[in-house]
Amino acid sequence: MRALRLTNDGPILDTGYPTPRPGSGEALIRVRLAGVCATDIQLLAGYKGGYRGVLGHEFVGEVVDAPGHERWMGQRVAGELNIGCGDCDLCRRGLGKHCHQRESLGIIRRDGAFADFLTLPIANLHPLPDALPDERAVFIEPLAAALQLLEQCHVRPDQRVYVLGDGRLGLLVAQVLARTGCDLIALGRTPAKLAILTECGIATARTDEPDNLRQLLAHPADLVVEVTGSPAGFALARRLVRPGGLLAMKSTFANALPSFDISSLVVDEITLIGSRCGPFPPAIRLLAEGAVTVEPIIHARYTLDKGVAALAHAGKRGVLKVLIEP
Repeated sequence: MRALRLTNDGPILDTGYPTPRPGSGEALIRVRLAGVCATDIQLLAGYKGGYRGVLGHEFVGEVVDAPGHERWMGQRVAGELNIGCGDCDLCRRGLGKHCHQRESLGIIRRDGAFADFLTLPIANLHPLPDALPDERAVFIEPLAAALQLLEQCHVRPDQRVYVLGDGRLGLLVAQVLARTGCDLIALGRTPAKLAILTECGIATARTDEPDNLRQLLAHPADLVVEVTGSPAGFALARRLVRPGGLLAMKSTFANALPSFDISSLVVDEITLIGSRCGPFPPAIRLLAEGAVTVEPIIHARYTLDKGVAALAHAGKRGVLKVLIEP
């Protein structure tokens, strides 16, 4: 089969990569459509200690083999990326996505979705309704990550909330938080990206305009969600959250923060949380209902044969979602 692999020399298209075989309790899935994530771009820079293998974890596929689970045959599915060992203390406590021995699709020890086929445990799969087209379904994983914030903290209508970052995930996070009725402002630097949220009725502000930034800093938020994808984003997010407030980090990047004044978190009594993978069922429902706008987020679509070019395009400044279609 064809597979877009990350090697020591960078990403390559391997046209003779072995087709995976499903293990016990697993399914073989033909990939229909996949999305390039900021994490994929960070893996190229060495995130997760230098992963080598097939990239990609946002996908829509069709089950073509499921030994012992024939009812799944032919089903169109999305799949959760984390696979815990099932036996450790964390897995037994329902924290399999944090298992120290876990595999993660296209990230840790498990070939990913930028290929003709992939395998995942049946337990990771979610069937998709006919009303949900592939072009929307490919956003299930990142939308689930946005929804994870609501699993971790209660956002009240009387709270001021800033979403810092107008990239792929930031646009989804802003739409999810807008549904809570909070006093929300989405912050970014790119007018075209912020316009997507303006069309959704969400207030926006440019952080690269000094007057705007001064106003924002003069009115710090109860909750700031940092989703810039850049180490520099943390410093600004920290300045934008009020004393006693909550700072939620969504960014993952290869390099460490250039400076981190941990004492300021103590003095200002800031609660800092990390937030990543989230619940698939509500993401599927919201996308099927058309309750979240994703079409303007798609900037380009490539065949798998042009996968290396797709990654290069996705890594350019200002580019939102790039799709890869085997």
